[in-house]
Amino acid sequence: MKELFDHVSIKCSRFTTRTYSTSFSLGILCLHKELRDPVYSIYGFVRFADEIVDSFHNYDKPKLLQHFKEETHKAIEDKISLNPILNSFQFVVHRFGIDLDLIDCFLKSMEMDLNKKHHDLNSFEEYILGSAEVVGLMCLRVFCKGNSAMFETLKPYAMSLGSAFQKVNFLRDLSADFEGMGRSYFPEVDPKAFDDTHKRKIEESIKQDFEKALIGIRQLPRSARFGVYVAYVYYLALFRKIKNTPSRLVLKSRVRINNSHKIRLLAHSYVKHQLNLIEWNK
Repeated sequence: MKELFDHVSIKCSRFTTRTYSTSFSLGILCLHKELRDPVYSIYGFVRFADEIVDSFHNYDKPKLLQHFKEETHKAIEDKISLNPILNSFQFVVHRFGIDLDLIDCFLKSMEMDLNKKHHDLNSFEEYILGSAEVVGLMCLRVFCKGNSAMFETLKPYAMSLGSAFQKVNFLRDLSADFEGMGRSYFPEVDPKAFDDTHKRKIEESIKQDFEKALIGIRQLPRSARFGVYVAYVYYLALFRKIKNTPSRLVLKSRVRINNSHKIRLLAHSYVKHQLNLIEWNK
């Protein structure tokens, strides 16, 4: 039965998310039950594409990514794929009306990772749009459940949240990206000469993204608000820990939030959400 294969497919997307990201997994568990599997499906799709460009060093990455792109389009057109990750993703695309333009924009940023090692302001903004902001828009389509007016209202805030998350990732992984893959995402920043002045400038941009994103989080449907807020709180805690870490140490080690701290943040977020006290704490 096709239903059994679809069940297997979504289990693969759940397993992928839980294996690769504790933070997003906990955030997804805080969504309403009907929203969890669609977001697992989006994350699984995004994760697989990202793995191609970041991890498969002994393989023909351009060929693999091109094949993945073709299979994605085919899955959406045929409404089925023997790749379980793509099968669960195509179902979400059709069910929630995710635009093909968003998917292609994301895949274009993955292609940029194969060919572009250093960014100017224009290419940086293009990369952030495709790698993070449109992913936020895919999830927003799910959260709005067909309400186009709500989607258009919340669109800029979802993009800011995606941007904040991605910039925090870049700052956290500054050394690993440069030493491991020769990438430098932030424009006008040479990782070899990275200092506290560069760091503060990047942090101010991230702070502005977080503040704008929170405006939209407050307006999300209740079914989505707590889960998104939890992810926001986790990344905000990571951001603040990075802010309190000197630039020279950011270049030497990867800043993390341990699991026990995440659990405390989850409990604190729940109380604030229930009391309608979602706010930016400086």
